[in-house]
Amino acid sequence: MIITAASLAVISKLIYLPLALALYPLLGFYGGFLLSVVISILASAIITGYIFTQKIWEENRTRTIAKITVLLAAFVWLTALMESAASADWTPKIKAEYLTANPTATPTAFEWYYIENLLANVAIFVAITLALALGFIGLYIGSILKKPTKT
Repeated sequence: MIITAASLAVISKLIYLPLALALYPLLGFYGGFLLSVVISILASAIITGYIFTQKIWEENRTRTIAKITVLLAAFVWLTALMESAASADWTPKIKAEYLTANPTATPTAFEWYYIENLLANVAIFVAITLALALGFIGLYIGSILKKPTKT
């Protein structure tokens, strides 16, 4: 199960990079990023479900898929946490967007801290939600595409 989740994560990143490179110029940063993430998670889950059909069908299929999806969500959580921590432009971007939306606002240092953490947590929540939903759907579809062999 861990190998399946790790394979899913690696395949997802391998699909994500070329998609992101192609979609960022076409749809902009936000649209290209979101569409790349959705397609890469769903496609990699379908591929992984197809490859590991036998392993998924050994036990209760739904329970096995749920366990793999939770492991994927943990990986996505760690990845999103590291990406938000590693992005040097995260704080100025948040401040610029917030001040554009609220031109008369003058938040204190604590309020800025709260706003930044809130937006980082929202991004992480969205990433985990997408991973859980699309991962489960994709693994289920992938495991249906190929029937397991009788042993």
